[in-house]
Amino acid sequence: MTRIASIDPTTAVGRAKELLDTTKAQLGRVPNLYSSMAQSPAALDGYLAFRGALGKGVLNSAMRERIALLTAAINDCGYCVSAHTFRGAKLGLSIDELSATQKSQAPDPKNAAALQFVDTLLQHRGLIADDDFAKMKAHGWSNEEIGEIIAHVALNVFSNYFNHVASPALDFPAAAIIR
Repeated sequence: MTRIASIDPTTAVGRAKELLDTTKAQLGRVPNLYSSMAQSPAALDGYLAFRGALGKGVLNSAMRERIALLTAAINDCGYCVSAHTFRGAKLGLSIDELSATQKSQAPDPKNAAALQFVDTLLQHRGLIADDDFAKMKAHGWSNEEIGEIIAHVALNVFSNYFNHVASPALDFPAAAIIR
């Protein structure tokens, strides 16, 4: 049951319309999660601004999707797992890579270290051990990249939690959480 109704982008007005138009221009469509978020234009504006800023960072799109997918799986967000599985496949990640991501695994040791870091970050609410940080550095992750990884986790926790509360209708092909 949807708790926070989606705003129809074709009939939206004011700031909500502007933000939904921006979303459509960026994504080619307006996912239901975003149109629910538009009920609070400040929330959607903040989300889009944070997402936009991180899109200009140093992490490649595949790693950003892996972080989003893993965060959604850990947070038990079926909507976001479905969305990021869909988007990850569009970016060229294989079904095996997408499945492994949900388990904090990757064939490349550097990417595996990052996914394990994300898992630890979420499981311990950011309270990581020195060894967790040292492992990232040993696998070649810079402070800039680590900072962005943390920021992507925060962005995706927000969308996961918003989804849990709003409960919009799924508008992506359903994907299973396989943690």
